[in-house]
Amino acid sequence: MVEIEPQLKKALTELRAIKQRKFDQTVDLIVNLQKFDVKKSNVNIFITVPHTIKEKRIAGFLEIKNQNVETITPDEFKKYSDKSKMKHLVSNYDFFIAQASLMPSVATNFGRSLGPTGKMPSPQLGILLNADEKSVKELKNKINVSVKIKIKEPSIKIPIGKESMKDEDIIENIMAVYNTLLKTLPRNKENIKNIEIKLTMTKPYKISMK
Repeated sequence: MVEIEPQLKKALTELRAIKQRKFDQTVDLIVNLQKFDVKKSNVNIFITVPHTIKEKRIAGFLEIKNQNVETITPDEFKKYSDKSKMKHLVSNYDFFIAQASLMPSVATNFGRSLGPTGKMPSPQLGILLNADEKSVKELKNKINVSVKIKIKEPSIKIPIGKESMKDEDIIENIMAVYNTLLKTLPRNKENIKNIEIKLTMTKPYKISMK
């Protein structure tokens, strides 16, 4: 079995040695697939990672205001019929959650804009039966340690960490995604051609699977 973790450690060391930037670069994970039919195999999952990659900007469609997230209540829905306000809303937040009782109205008012961007509240991770303080806070914390993978082409690219994180934490995040994909893909390891990691401003560093 190929040891991936030592290769990841070496890759991160070499990527960090490249020209320093004035911002905290994102560490991207790229998983290149093989023997995988995108049309036949529907992979759309959330994977929990051990370490927060970044604090996501979360908005919630809730009956009443909640201090844990930016809240949009039903009486505010109408104002988003303004295209510019809707566009600003969609681009301003990474993730949307909703109270289950409001989902029909959310779908009617926001579906056309949130759907194509993949930001529509999802039963997988985003719809609450009870929107009390504790439930919203717990969901927010869960979202911040989750990555979404929806395979549309034979290559997956997701942010997996920040340059400022410890190598060990980044590697643990990568292994959490890698191990979950192994269980999820129809042919397991055979479906993974190789993986690559990169920083925002660097070229990818390939990790051999042989």
